[in-house]
Amino acid sequence: MTREQQNGGTELGHFLRARRARITPVEAGLTVGSGPRRTPGLRREELATLAGISIDYYTRLERGKETRPSPSVIDALARALHLEEDEHEHLRSLAVLAARTAPQPPTPPSRTIRPGVKLLLESLRPNPAHVVSRTNDLLAANPSGLRLLSGIEEWPARQRNIARYAFLHPTARGLFHDWATQVRGCVARLRSLAGTDPDAPDLVRLAGELLLKSPEFARLWEHYDVKGHSHGRKTFHHPEVGDLTLGYQSMELEGTPGHRLITYYAEPGTPYHDALVLLDMLGSQPARHEPTAPADKPRSPST
Repeated sequence: MTREQQNGGTELGHFLRARRARITPVEAGLTVGSGPRRTPGLRREELATLAGISIDYYTRLERGKETRPSPSVIDALARALHLEEDEHEHLRSLAVLAARTAPQPPTPPSRTIRPGVKLLLESLRPNPAHVVSRTNDLLAANPSGLRLLSGIEEWPARQRNIARYAFLHPTARGLFHDWATQVRGCVARLRSLAGTDPDAPDLVRLAGELLLKSPEFARLWEHYDVKGHSHGRKTFHHPEVGDLTLGYQSMELEGTPGHRLITYYAEPGTPYHDALVLLDMLGSQPARHEPTAPADKPRSPST
């Protein structure tokens, strides 16, 4: 019996329960009676019927007693739960994890950045760019890529993490125009990793810290969203260069343990691009503060 089964299920079961609770019978195409319902979403038997499997089999699957669902069962559950493609792929990954009988002992992933990647960061100036680990540790950045996250340079290099910054740094809520979307994306990436590598030491350490210090993180963690964003636009209210609306693109770096290159950009000749030039200049100046560790006290979400 695995550690997860001893604790009352698998990540596969946790994900199925979370998704079952979030879809209503009407959304699933079922006719709802007039009586009260104690289940917030679909009942087990309703989901089992929609997926074309027995209620007994589905119950064992959700409780972690059945750990080898076939691909056709996984696909049927994804359809019944109206999962999007990335959520469907996550469900497949969880099924593979549940079937693993002898997982390899986790080892901390490398934080090494290749010299060529560092040159690439420099070549992107004045556009902000940074490299992050699979858990959003800030591993390397060009001057504007560090300065864009206002105040993060005050933390020691090993403590610089975008999720930690978003939830615990006092500047973050005012910096991100849509802070709620920013933190949901951070948690979704971590939740996705937790599903496929739950004992990863880098994840356990970061998630444990944020669960302790941030009630908002704890709420989003329980929500179990795994849908992240790899491109789009973000607006920043930067204390040094003013408001910025920038495009961004996240790219996986092949041959690394989950490292990503994230770059922001603005059309040359626009006020936003001029602000990036200024941000790059400011980021090139010597540090004004001695690095300090992140705050240890929990921060309650603003109301």
